[in-house]
Amino acid sequence: MKNIYTLFLSGLLFFTACADLDIQPKNVVTDDDLLTNAAGMKIYMAQMYSNMPFEDFKYLAQWGINFNSWLGATGIEGTGEAVNRDGICTAFTGESTPYWGQAFSLLRLANHLIEALPNYKGSYPEQTYNDYLGQAYFVRASVFYAMARRFGGIPLVTKTIQYTSETDAMEVPRSSEEDTWNQVLADFDQAVSLLNPVSQVNGYANKYVALAFKSEAMLYAGSVAKYNETVPGRLTGFGQKTGVRVMGFADDTWQAASKKYFREAYKAAKLVMDSKVYSLYKKKWSATDRDAQYQNMVDMFSDLTSPENIYVKEYSYPTITHGYDAYSAPFIFRAPLSSGTCPTLDFMELFDGFDRYADGTVKVTTGTSNTTGDYMLYDKPMDFFKNAEPRLRAYVIFPGDMFKGKEIEVRGGIYTGAAPVKPLFSDYSYANANQLYQQLDAYVKVPKTLYLSSNSGNSQELVKYNGVDMTAAGANGPFYSSGESCMTGLYGRKWLNPDPSFVAGEGKSAQPFILMRYAEVLLNAAEAGVELTLAGEASPDGSNMLQVATDAVNSIRERAGAAQLTGNIDGSEASRNIVRKERRKELAFEHKAKWDLRRWRVQHYEGRAGFWGETRNKDQYSNSASYRFRGLYPFFSTQTGKYFFDAHFQWVGLRTFQYNPIDYYFEIPSGEVSKSAVIDQQPNR
Repeated sequence: MKNIYTLFLSGLLFFTACADLDIQPKNVVTDDDLLTNAAGMKIYMAQMYSNMPFEDFKYLAQWGINFNSWLGATGIEGTGEAVNRDGICTAFTGESTPYWGQAFSLLRLANHLIEALPNYKGSYPEQTYNDYLGQAYFVRASVFYAMARRFGGIPLVTKTIQYTSETDAMEVPRSSEEDTWNQVLADFDQAVSLLNPVSQVNGYANKYVALAFKSEAMLYAGSVAKYNETVPGRLTGFGQKTGVRVMGFADDTWQAASKKYFREAYKAAKLVMDSKVYSLYKKKWSATDRDAQYQNMVDMFSDLTSPENIYVKEYSYPTITHGYDAYSAPFIFRAPLSSGTCPTLDFMELFDGFDRYADGTVKVTTGTSNTTGDYMLYDKPMDFFKNAEPRLRAYVIFPGDMFKGKEIEVRGGIYTGAAPVKPLFSDYSYANANQLYQQLDAYVKVPKTLYLSSNSGNSQELVKYNGVDMTAAGANGPFYSSGESCMTGLYGRKWLNPDPSFVAGEGKSAQPFILMRYAEVLLNAAEAGVELTLAGEASPDGSNMLQVATDAVNSIRERAGAAQLTGNIDGSEASRNIVRKERRKELAFEHKAKWDLRRWRVQHYEGRAGFWGETRNKDQYSNSASYRFRGLYPFFSTQTGKYFFDAHFQWVGLRTFQYNPIDYYFEIPSGEVSKSAVIDQQPNR
């Protein structure tokens, strides 16, 4: 691969019969041009890093890695964090653009650099030379990692494949899943050993970036090795063409492999922690001011000087932009669409600050469940959230809260009946999830006492209150006929540009996306430490793993404005779930939850009780392969002049998700399987 880039001139090149064809064409850039100087290496690095499988604003799970921010939304992949009106809102069972061909193109660039750069070692100081090699290993590790968590065992292409007429020489079969994860580990370790502690160019990896991503990758590997065994029938299988265990681990190796990967995850995370290079963002934080805690967490996602940022995808208007605000802002800021990220009540229930029924669900009535007693009344919707975690408020726009200088008015409807107001439904179970407010007697019978948005267009029913026409659904819905509104009663705030002067539009957003931050490293260490303790393993670096886990969770909870743990984390599944739940909360809407659910193996029905990181009754929100999420809808009572809330399955732009154990491994692109003598499809596909 002597010539790695070909730059075509605007016109065709013609040669006469007497032309010397041995002269190097002037439109070809060679290794001598690129690999001998910093300017050339910058071009090479740009080619690699611009094609990395990073998941940011330009990634949607349904579409895969195609670098397109159209319909930008987060947390809508069946994770329960949020729902979206469009077909992109579906469980993470595959990507329409499989990460396969792109992966091998990028691997070729990384492998070529590893092979060719030693020829030019004398062109650089040793530290710079090593760093360039480290970049290549980091890129290769990242590609293998992205493929492994999608497909399991993959073709481990670790050298440049020369194109020949011999097809067999170009074919690389899938390796076992265990060998694949071992290669991911080896490449991250090689990157760590070579990279500088500080990135030589903004956007390049460094030693701690590699360690942080290594900790995440090894946590995934350890989890898969362990929790594949909890799936009915064991989640493992062999390729039909090669007989290689391309999916899962052998029954006599999974335990040792799981322990090894958890050790590596813990060690990598601890090295980042012990370096003291990073810390949790607390620039505006105050121990006694909940508003300051909330604002601190709002600011941290746009502050490029944050000490928490380990690796960030930066944007710059007007050349490098995205469209997240254009698709996920509240309805009143529609430009050209809106409401793409609507958090669920189920997600909200992870957080502190709400009264609960005995089953753990948020309390909305004076009774023992949401079918008994009377609705509790509030002067304004925000009163319901007065004790909510500041972190939740930084992630979610509550009904009646302010955003970009405007009150976000959200109503499920207006109730004109007598007070006290009784529960609108007698059955809020999953079995009755399809019953709509439009079917209630209060809505369809005379005298009518319930007013909602119309089922025709975005028109609104009006109610006269104190001499003024009041719209049933407020300015932001939910509008019955349109999913483009506040589908769950809640809007996502995280990642939105809060500047009132900012006017959203396609390709107008430039806020950064944090791909790796220190809070995740803390949670990686905590989870790996608990898993090692559960397995009876000693600390790999001599530290007190459970104290590290306790301190990590408490430091994150303190910053979030949440209550501290009442005791120390121990080596139990209950403590493991404390860490998992904290991860579900802290890293929400960051393209992390969909992978966590996969590696914990908790998305299929038999394991779904652990879906939320804590133990919940899976039958409350699921039935076999299918599951749904709930919204929290504020209604205005004209008789009292107050608001009440109803907790009900999401009913506008209805979204039902499905997941089966087979979905934990994506299908290998069928075209790759059919044309190859050695590429195996997933077992049972």
